Amino acid sequence: MNNFLLLPPVVFIIILGVVLVQANLMARLGAKGKQTSGKGQPYACGEDLGEPRVQPDYSQFFSFAFFFTIMHVVVLVIATAPVDFYADVLADIYIGAAIIALLILFRR
Repeated sequence: MNNFLLLPPVVFIIILGVVLVQANLMARLGAKGKQTSGKGQPYACGEDLGEPRVQPDYSQFFSFAFFFTIMHVVVLVIATAPVDFYADVLADIYIGAAIIALLILFRR
Protein backbone atom coordinates (compact mmCIF):
# COMPACT_ATOMS: atom_id res chain seq x y z
CA MET A 1 0.00 0.00 0.00
CA ASN A 2 3.03 2.29 -0.06
CA ASN A 3 2.49 3.03 -3.75
CA PHE A 4 -1.25 3.76 -3.59
CA LEU A 5 -0.81 7.10 -5.37
CA LEU A 6 0.94 5.37 -8.28
CA LEU A 7 -2.03 3.17 -9.16
CA PRO A 8 -3.37 4.16 -12.62
CA PRO A 9 -6.98 4.84 -11.52
CA VAL A 10 -5.78 7.04 -8.63
CA VAL A 11 -3.37 8.94 -10.88
CA PHE A 12 -6.14 9.39 -13.48
CA ILE A 13 -8.55 10.82 -10.90
CA ILE A 14 -5.88 13.17 -9.51
CA ILE A 15 -4.91 14.46 -12.96
CA LEU A 16 -8.57 14.78 -13.96
CA GLY A 17 -9.20 16.93 -10.88
CA VAL A 18 -6.18 19.13 -11.60
CA VAL A 19 -7.26 19.61 -15.22
CA LEU A 20 -10.84 20.48 -14.22
CA VAL A 21 -9.59 23.06 -11.71
CA GLN A 22 -7.28 24.58 -14.33
CA ALA A 23 -10.08 24.68 -16.92
CA ASN A 24 -12.36 26.42 -14.43
CA LEU A 25 -9.68 28.99 -13.59
CA MET A 26 -8.89 29.65 -17.25
CA ALA A 27 -12.59 30.09 -18.07
CA ARG A 28 -12.85 32.76 -15.37
CA LEU A 29 -9.61 34.51 -16.35
CA GLY A 30 -10.01 34.35 -20.12
CA ALA A 31 -11.35 37.15 -22.28
CA LYS A 32 -15.08 36.98 -22.78
CA GLY A 33 -15.39 38.62 -26.20
CA LYS A 34 -18.52 39.85 -27.92
CA GLN A 35 -21.04 37.51 -29.48
CA THR A 36 -21.40 38.73 -33.05
CA SER A 37 -23.14 37.25 -36.07
CA GLY A 38 -19.83 36.30 -37.69
CA LYS A 39 -18.44 34.56 -34.62
CA GLY A 40 -19.08 31.07 -35.98
CA GLN A 41 -18.27 31.83 -39.63
CA PRO A 42 -15.08 30.59 -41.33
CA TYR A 43 -12.29 33.12 -41.68
CA ALA A 44 -11.65 34.04 -45.32
CA CYS A 45 -9.58 37.26 -45.12
CA GLY A 46 -12.66 39.42 -44.70
CA GLU A 47 -14.42 37.93 -47.72
CA ASP A 48 -18.08 37.00 -47.30
CA LEU A 49 -18.54 33.38 -48.22
CA GLY A 50 -21.78 32.00 -49.48
CA GLU A 51 -22.96 28.46 -49.02
CA PRO A 52 -20.18 25.97 -49.63
CA ARG A 53 -20.69 24.26 -52.98
CA VAL A 54 -18.41 21.30 -52.39
CA GLN A 55 -19.49 18.68 -49.91
CA PRO A 56 -16.61 16.26 -49.33
CA ASP A 57 -17.42 12.59 -49.70
CA TYR A 58 -15.29 10.17 -47.73
CA SER A 59 -16.49 7.00 -49.47
CA GLN A 60 -13.27 6.83 -51.52
CA PHE A 61 -11.16 7.40 -48.42
CA PHE A 62 -12.42 4.21 -46.75
CA SER A 63 -10.69 1.87 -49.19
CA PHE A 64 -7.31 3.55 -48.66
CA ALA A 65 -7.72 3.57 -44.89
CA PHE A 66 -8.65 -0.12 -44.97
CA PHE A 67 -5.64 -0.82 -47.21
CA PHE A 68 -3.22 0.77 -44.75
CA THR A 69 -4.90 -1.02 -41.85
CA ILE A 70 -4.49 -4.40 -43.54
CA MET A 71 -0.88 -3.68 -44.42
CA HIS A 72 0.01 -2.53 -40.91
CA VAL A 73 -1.55 -5.62 -39.36
CA VAL A 74 0.27 -7.90 -41.82
CA VAL A 75 3.61 -6.25 -41.08
CA LEU A 76 3.00 -6.39 -37.33
CA VAL A 77 2.08 -10.08 -37.37
CA ILE A 78 4.99 -11.06 -39.61
CA ALA A 79 7.50 -8.95 -37.69
CA THR A 80 6.53 -10.53 -34.38
CA ALA A 81 6.34 -14.11 -35.67
CA PRO A 82 8.88 -16.54 -34.22
CA VAL A 83 11.73 -17.74 -36.43
CA ASP A 84 11.07 -21.30 -37.59
CA PHE A 85 9.79 -23.13 -40.67
CA TYR A 86 6.14 -23.12 -39.65
CA ALA A 87 6.18 -19.37 -39.03
CA ASP A 88 7.53 -18.82 -42.55
CA VAL A 89 4.75 -20.93 -44.04
CA LEU A 90 2.12 -19.18 -41.93
CA ALA A 91 3.56 -15.78 -42.89
CA ASP A 92 3.30 -16.71 -46.57
CA ILE A 93 -0.30 -17.83 -46.08
CA TYR A 94 -1.06 -14.61 -44.20
CA ILE A 95 0.47 -12.48 -46.96
CA GLY A 96 -1.54 -14.40 -49.55
CA ALA A 97 -4.76 -13.81 -47.61
CA ALA A 98 -3.92 -10.10 -47.33
CA ILE A 99 -3.32 -9.88 -51.09
CA ILE A 100 -6.67 -11.57 -51.77
CA ALA A 101 -8.37 -9.17 -49.34
CA LEU A 102 -6.82 -6.19 -51.11
CA LEU A 103 -7.83 -7.52 -54.53
CA ILE A 104 -11.40 -7.83 -53.27
CA LEU A 105 -11.19 -4.33 -51.80
CA PHE A 106 -10.00 -2.67 -55.01
CA ARG A 107 -12.07 -4.66 -57.51
CA ARG A 108 -13.87 -2.64 -60.12
